[in-house]
Amino acid sequence: MKGLNPEQQAAVKQIDQPLLVLAGAGSGKTRVITEKIAYLVKQGLPARNIAALTFTNKAAREMQSRVSKLLHGSQSHGLRVSTFHSLGLDILRKEHKTLGYKASITLFDEYDKITVLKSLLTQKIGDYDSKQVEQFAAKIGQWKNAFVTSEQAMISESLLLNLEIAQIYADYTRCLHSYNAVDFDDLILKPVLLFQSNPDVLTKWQNRIRYLLVDEYQDTNLTQYQLVKLLVGALAKFTVVGDDDQSIYAWRGAQPENLAQLQTDFPRLNVIKLEQNYRSTGRILKVANHLIANNPHTFEKHLWSQLEHGEPLRILTHKNDEEEAMQVISQIMHHKLMNGAKYKDYAILYRGNHQSRLIEQALRERNMPYFISGGTSFFSYAEVKDVLSYLRLFSNHDDDAAFLRIVNTPRREIGATTLEKLGTYARERQISLFSACNELGLNLHLNDAPRLRLQNFHDWILTKSEWLNVAPNKIELIAELLEQIGYSAYLREDSNTKETAERRMKNVQELLDWLERLIEKNTTENAEFSLTDLVAKMMLLDVLERNREDEVNDEISLMTLHAAKGLEFPHVFLIGFEEKILPHQNSIDEGNIEEERRLAYVGITRAQKTCTLSYCTHRKQRGILEECLPSRFLEELPQEDLQKTGRKLSKEEKTKNFEMLKEKC
Repeated sequence: MKGLNPEQQAAVKQIDQPLLVLAGAGSGKTRVITEKIAYLVKQGLPARNIAALTFTNKAAREMQSRVSKLLHGSQSHGLRVSTFHSLGLDILRKEHKTLGYKASITLFDEYDKITVLKSLLTQKIGDYDSKQVEQFAAKIGQWKNAFVTSEQAMISESLLLNLEIAQIYADYTRCLHSYNAVDFDDLILKPVLLFQSNPDVLTKWQNRIRYLLVDEYQDTNLTQYQLVKLLVGALAKFTVVGDDDQSIYAWRGAQPENLAQLQTDFPRLNVIKLEQNYRSTGRILKVANHLIANNPHTFEKHLWSQLEHGEPLRILTHKNDEEEAMQVISQIMHHKLMNGAKYKDYAILYRGNHQSRLIEQALRERNMPYFISGGTSFFSYAEVKDVLSYLRLFSNHDDDAAFLRIVNTPRREIGATTLEKLGTYARERQISLFSACNELGLNLHLNDAPRLRLQNFHDWILTKSEWLNVAPNKIELIAELLEQIGYSAYLREDSNTKETAERRMKNVQELLDWLERLIEKNTTENAEFSLTDLVAKMMLLDVLERNREDEVNDEISLMTLHAAKGLEFPHVFLIGFEEKILPHQNSIDEGNIEEERRLAYVGITRAQKTCTLSYCTHRKQRGILEECLPSRFLEELPQEDLQKTGRKLSKEEKTKNFEMLKEKC
């Protein structure tokens, strides 16, 4: 524990009572968790009986990497460092029999969820619009995060609309179970329900996890809190680390109140505050402290630093958003050249993804490298997933997730009721959905028309699979198959605009081109690149692309304030510091300014050396130039620590910077 301050050491060494570590921004909370894991192991607790939970795969990987440097050889064997949802999926797969599932549980993504809900809404109410589907999906997610089952929703809801959603929620729950599937929110809800109704199963997991550590505890929702309470049980051997000032996920159910609730549920709870910041200058911390002091607090804390006082925070004003983009990029160019910095030292943060468009344009015009964190992966587009799901099912007929995605894409008049009955039959027989389509026993569960549609789909997949495996030009055949099923017509029907449909078809063509290059690259004179090899290669590329954010290249980082939490950069530019953007109009309407203030606080505390806040007097909204007001948060900052007249670079300086940059490149 060399180098830990007294509060960090106290947090590491306390293992005999429940502990809340109130960790301010940049106070070394991840180090406390990793050091505590090592301390527990050295105190005699086997690593296999320790679990550390966080919210992102990236954070879990970083934590695992740090622990591996503290423990050696077999010391770390069996240690669990994962996200909440990874733990939940592990519990479901290990306890599938008790839950009435087959072993190969399918995980539905948001698109799969929407597809099932569309089918159910078609059956129940006929006509609907996309916003209605999204409303139903969001409400069902909210209920699951608030630990409300479909049965409870049916009983408790009095509003007619919510009662209608509750009925769809019940149908949706039944459908997923028949498909042997769960959605993302089920990964927490179902383990909690399992533990509550099966004490023996709960005891088994409590014996397996004898000490629990939870990072970013302020981001837990009610269902996650229930899971923590059940796992730690009466012994309450746990450490949770959190900061109510950085709770910025209310929109997905996070409850910072869970921090205060710990004191009620665990009277022996000890609280240790980490207030020394190792990241930012004193001036940045002073400004951040002033801002967040305007929020009410259950736990008071005040960040401080032994680092230099630092430069004032600069406030840049622009006449419109185009000028804002140009000036911010010019400021970065100028600062980089004058200080010999690297591109990766700079981050541009914003409230919404749409704000990045003009910034990207300005960066491209100057040939400056950048990376958008949290951007959409190519493999996450629905049309790309559709085509890959066809290939997966051609390659492996037992892939239930692929079957469910494409069986009615494009529409084959195979509805939710048909699939529910098929799924129930397949689960009872312990066979795949594809195999169940061809069984005589299905006659007892389905009428002739839906059964024949399933049989036709089954036979079509079987025939095309055989063709694809022997076809000399697989890509040409795949393109023919997509044309045969009318996939481009389906995209036109499924898209809101002609432009969207065209973009989606371009993505499909890009995927086919990519597949062709893969085949050419991997086919040798002596060996053909099989369909199975092709699918495996594509799934690996998907994984590699999802890990792209772990790479550290010399690029300017662009990201939303939500995506920036947990990160740090020497120089931060926070753009769009205006009313209706930060704070957001929705939050103003709902009276939820406190979370927006926390969001601004998170943005400011990402900065290590300099922080620049930028706003416009006019901004284009829906193609119309509208007048803007500076954010109310600017008035809450200590004015003596702000440099409000951030000098704009002249045209000559911009030209000189650009020429110098070209020389360096």
